Amino acid sequence: MTRALVIGSGPNGLAAAIALAQAGMRVEVYEAEAEPGGGARTLPLTQPGFLHDFGSAVHPMAASSPFFKALPLEKYGLEWVHGSAVLAHPLDDGTAVILERDLSTVDRVLGMDGRRWSALLQPLVEHWEDFLKDSLGPLLRVPRHPLRMARFGMSALQPARWLARNEFELERTRALFAGIVGHSMLSFDRPLSAAAGLVLAAAAHAVGWPVAQGGSGAITKALVAHLKSLGGSVHTGRRIDGQGWRELEGEKALTLCDTTPRTLVGIAGSRATGQFRTAAERFKAGPGAFKIDYALSQPVPWKAWECGRAITVHLGGTFEEIAAAEEVVARGRCADRPFVLVAQPSLYDTTRAPQGKHVLWAYCHVPNGSKVDMTERIEAQIERFAPGFKDCVLERSVLPPAMLEHMDANLVGGDISGGATSLGQFFFRPSRHFYRTGTPGLYLCSASTPPGGGVHGMCGANAARVALQEWKGN
Repeated sequence: MTRALVIGSGPNGLAAAIALAQAGMRVEVYEAEAEPGGGARTLPLTQPGFLHDFGSAVHPMAASSPFFKALPLEKYGLEWVHGSAVLAHPLDDGTAVILERDLSTVDRVLGMDGRRWSALLQPLVEHWEDFLKDSLGPLLRVPRHPLRMARFGMSALQPARWLARNEFELERTRALFAGIVGHSMLSFDRPLSAAAGLVLAAAAHAVGWPVAQGGSGAITKALVAHLKSLGGSVHTGRRIDGQGWRELEGEKALTLCDTTPRTLVGIAGSRATGQFRTAAERFKAGPGAFKIDYALSQPVPWKAWECGRAITVHLGGTFEEIAAAEEVVARGRCADRPFVLVAQPSLYDTTRAPQGKHVLWAYCHVPNGSKVDMTERIEAQIERFAPGFKDCVLERSVLPPAMLEHMDANLVGGDISGGATSLGQFFFRPSRHFYRTGTPGLYLCSASTPPGGGVHGMCGANAARVALQEWKGN
């Protein structure tokens, strides 16, 4: 049995470890923090009994992941929880645009734009699993369904502003689309900014936007349990540097790193090739996140009651307001009225807080490494659509970019996407060699490789597949 090492236990590291263990390898995972999971951890950040997701909270891509779906994770307690609606987008008139999971409802919700919304997304929704198999890997390869991917690409490569202007008539529809596009962390005038909006909107109708019961840490617990059932092991509190790796490795250890490219270079030391060093130095981090977790005495008092139907709520107002906020961040400044992403999981998962109490998860985008305190600006946006919100706050945990990076070294400057999604880093991530480092037996398997950020494990699964093919060929 050949030995394999995985450094980093985020969803990608654990997916890589499982794929290697399935191939018969003896796998050991090393994690620097006290708990495995990276961005998929659930922590007691405020008062006793309140469970907060450190990183990601809502998981359309985890629920869709071809790799995760092939594992018996429900056997280890993973259960998806949905709101009665997928998404709420409140507006200043006291109403909210609600996105339902059933695609056939959009005519009622979006009026004259309903048919256009359906026409744009129905091909993806109907062929969701095939689409994911084509898209959750390096894009510079022949897809299984080239015509379908080409049609998607024609829309996805557009700037979001162009697509919204050409496809939708109503301001309400454009606002809804803007909130979904805002997940991309791109200026709405940049190519590719429409892609995240289209994929996440399709996911809303194909699988919903669920949370894991008990918190995102439940995903990690299930992955770790399955890995252990295959004979793998996870060592926490073990930060691996160059010396530590040399002590662990041995001559026949296949090594995969769920780390940033620069961290891998630091671990590999002189064994890292000059070409990979250059790629790591050139690889750019994306914007950062400024995150706040709240313990609340009651549910958020939304002006639009419909916001209580959804776990995810997007706060930013109109398309133009959200686009302007994201443009400010893209230019290296903090928005006065930021686009704020909110999750209120305890409305539908009562395990997250004491009876009658609630948790709230909120963040906005900031320039990478920003030191600006965005607390008041975030809370002003929440109060804008939920007057009296501050009166519900029992305690808050504020995590600026530096603290996010301190708690997870992969979140460089608060970057939660594993690197900027510019055109170059979209197609060549982190280089044209993708998972390969040029060093035999050493691979990168983090969100800095295709398909990029998100809790889906596909970066790890793809890297493990490449590593195994090459290992067996040697």
